[in-house]
Formats: sequence, C-alpha cells, structure tokens
Amino acid sequence: MIYTITLNPSIDYIIHVNDFKAGELNRSTEDYINVGGKGIMVSKLLSNIGTENIAMGFLGGFTGDYIRQWFDQNQLQHDFVNVSQNSRINVKLKSNLESEINGQGPYISKTEQVLFLNKLEQLKAGDTLIISGSSVPGADSDIIRQMIDLCRQKKVDFVIDTTGDVLQQSICQKPLLIKPNLDELGEIFGHKITSTEEAILYGKRCLEWGAKYVIVSMGGKGALFLETNSVYYAAPVSGKLVNSVGAGDSMIAGFISHIKQEQSPLSSFQFAVAAGTATAFCEDIATHEEIKTIYPEVRISRLY
Repeated sequence: MIYTITLNPSIDYIIHVNDFKAGELNRSTEDYINVGGKGIMVSKLLSNIGTENIAMGFLGGFTGDYIRQWFDQNQLQHDFVNVSQNSRINVKLKSNLESEINGQGPYISKTEQVLFLNKLEQLKAGDTLIISGSSVPGADSDIIRQMIDLCRQKKVDFVIDTTGDVLQQSICQKPLLIKPNLDELGEIFGHKITSTEEAILYGKRCLEWGAKYVIVSMGGKGALFLETNSVYYAAPVSGKLVNSVGAGDSMIAGFISHIKQEQSPLSSFQFAVAAGTATAFCEDIATHEEIKTIYPEVRISRLY
C-alpha cells in the first residue's frame, strides 16, 4: 500500500484577475476551489491513474470537513486525524504575475500528534510512505524524523519531498526517492546551482549520502534522473503552462506508481515527467488520459 502524508492540508482558493492592482478593489474574472496540500496532490494523481493509496495527516474545522467530504465524494481512501482548529485556506492569485498567500494552519496538540503517529503503526514491510510538504504548528520539530525512523524499523520505503535542513538530514536515512528542484538542491549544499553540470554533481552527492533515486526538476529546462552509475535527461515537452501547482507532486506520484509495479527506473522516470507535464498543462491534477497523451512526447537521453 502507498500512504501519503500531508501534515498541513489546505483548501486552495484560486482567483483570476485581469491586471491586478494592489491597494484597489479588484474583481475576479474566474475563481474556483481545489483541495490542496502536497501529499493530497500526490494522492489525487495516484487515484487518477488507478493506484490504490491512503491519504493521512491532520484535518479540522469547517475547512477540514470540506476536505474530508471531497475525499468521500470522490471515493478516495483517507485516514486523517481530526483536530480542534480549522485547516488552512491558501489563496492563489493569477493575474499579470502569479502570487500566493498560504495560511498558517491549525495548531496541533500533543494528543493529536500521538493519535497520528499511532495510525502509522499499521504500516508493514513493502509499503511506501510519501512524506510531502512542511510540518504544521505545534508538532514536534522532529516529527518527520519520527516518521522516517518508524519506516526504517518496519522496512517501509519512504519518499521525502520537503526542503532545507529536514531534507538534508532525511537523505542520510536512505529514501527511495527525492525530487528537489534546482533551488532546493542548491539549498541542501549552500550553493546556487547555475548549470546542468552542477545539478548532476550535487545530485550524485545525494546518491552518495543515501538516496536510491534522485529526480531534479529544472522547470522549463527539463528534468534529470540519477541512479547508481547512470544519469538521464528528459527534455521539456512543448505546450502551454496553465498551472505549476502540483506538477512536482505529480512527478513523484507517477514515478512511485510505476516503480512499485516493478517497472524499470527509466520507464518510471518517463512516466513521472509525463505526469508532471500533463498537470502543468491543465487547471488541476492531470487525468490518466492526459498523461498517456503526453507520455510518447517525453524524450530521454543518457548523459552518463
């Protein structure tokens, strides 16, 4: 079973405004709501391609009720811990520039955290835990390390998709996959990455530290895939960028879905790129049909 973790889920309120002017009354031309949070986006993509998974994390208040109802209406499996405070609302403003305001999220009590960690005891050898995004107010500063420790004890594969010190420390615990972008990869090593060669150099260091597979997202310049003794490059697929939110999460979901079906790492990378690209070309997380349309267009070459 694949489990996804979103410690701080959200309702994402997306607003389109023509020529937004700060400090003035602006009227939207279009607005809609998505259920958000990086792990939830992974679950969306997994479900869209028919891969069974269970979403976990914390939900609370009327916003948490909305998110839980969304899962139920779409017949998606979930096992969230109910908390006393409201789950957050994030605002995504799309105008001449794309801006975001992310809510802080609920404060998690010690009792609520214990309930959450106890739920993870159901994991067993062969399962995969995908830990995505940042922590949540009130949780232990090392809650992600606690989850990883449990995975290692139970021989559960884990994927870590976060940033900074937490990502750096997690790599040494031998994750199945990490997927930093160029900025996140550079942050690990305190160096601004300005070339593909540098990205390969530091991606290889992540392998040396313990990661089994590394995908480096380079935005409009494509993506790199590194495994032991091999480096591959996927060229960008031409198309119109509609929404960058969730593209990286879709890459993770696509890769893990395929690798867990005993597909080759390279085939899994190709599907990951197709999934991320398809999501970037649509308003929400891509469907299986949209991914299958993009898949033949993904061109991969071996660099080393």
